[in-house]
Amino acid sequence: MNEFASSRRSFLALAAAAAGSPLLAACGSGPAGGSGGGGGGKQTTFLSYLPLETVSMAPELLAVAGGHFEKHGLDVKLQPVKGSPQAMQTLLSGIGPITRLGQIDVMIAIAETRRPFVAIGTLSRGSSLRFMYSKKNHPITKPQDLVGQTMGVPSEGGTSDKVVSLVLAGAGIDPKETRRQVVGLTPGTFNLVERGRIVGYVVSVDTANLLMSQNPDAGAFDPAQFVKSDQQVYVTTKDALKKDPDTLKKFMAAIHDAVSSIVTDRSLDATVKTLREKYSFATLDNDKIVKASLTQLRGSWTGGDPSKPLLVTDGTVWANGYKELTSAGIAKPGGDAASWFDNSLLPKT
Repeated sequence: MNEFASSRRSFLALAAAAAGSPLLAACGSGPAGGSGGGGGGKQTTFLSYLPLETVSMAPELLAVAGGHFEKHGLDVKLQPVKGSPQAMQTLLSGIGPITRLGQIDVMIAIAETRRPFVAIGTLSRGSSLRFMYSKKNHPITKPQDLVGQTMGVPSEGGTSDKVVSLVLAGAGIDPKETRRQVVGLTPGTFNLVERGRIVGYVVSVDTANLLMSQNPDAGAFDPAQFVKSDQQVYVTTKDALKKDPDTLKKFMAAIHDAVSSIVTDRSLDATVKTLREKYSFATLDNDKIVKASLTQLRGSWTGGDPSKPLLVTDGTVWANGYKELTSAGIAKPGGDAASWFDNSLLPKT
């Protein structure tokens, strides 16, 4: 079943459940229960499909811990939700005006179901996922190494699953040539790789770095070499964009400040110190892992060229991503991709 094809009844039930959820209503002080700046600015909610306990959330976490949201007059609660589909549904319910999603999910949602989403900034200009593999048993260095194998993914039909398909399709290989198995995202899942149950599995950058530091047999394959459309974008709805563009502008200005701060902090000492003043989790608390992960992530944020403006969506790259998805049969063709993003809310630099 297409993970975005939900009935109106299921959507309304989810929205109602989210509205009445103690988790969404509460404003916790740490990653596990939501994170708010606690300032006197305008209150708003950011919906995170990622758990907050990952270095991949560094821009949002630093915007809170470093006072960037507060500087721009916002008191932002970082609210985790269960994956991209729920992030999109909760965004549509109006509980929060903004989330961060993969370009793949956004384009499929708009093309297939005409969801009224608008991308208002691009964070990652390449994939922030890694395919973990065993160097000894079966290295993954090219798409052909996945043929006839089973890859572990966190959910069937999710972003990670689609990235595996895109890696194969881009090499002219039928994605059905690689089986998928739903697995956990923890370093412990590597046991399945070592035992030959799966050839590899998909994780975040910091989990990949943690695993490689713990196990010399662990290797990481970067799908960005073969996939154009696995970018991370900030997303709102047309309704929120019309009703309250000022809040969205302030949010993106704060994110811009946070990302810029990380990019210019060559040693990353100040960034890590600030994050640790408010947050604590395994990959953040390890100096080697957090700095390696932030270095890789900020390379993705700048696209390898720090002179380019941060967060600006490149229309050509965006269109090529949609072409990649339609060519692979993952997204419905015929959409006007140029109308699905808007750079006007970004700060003028």
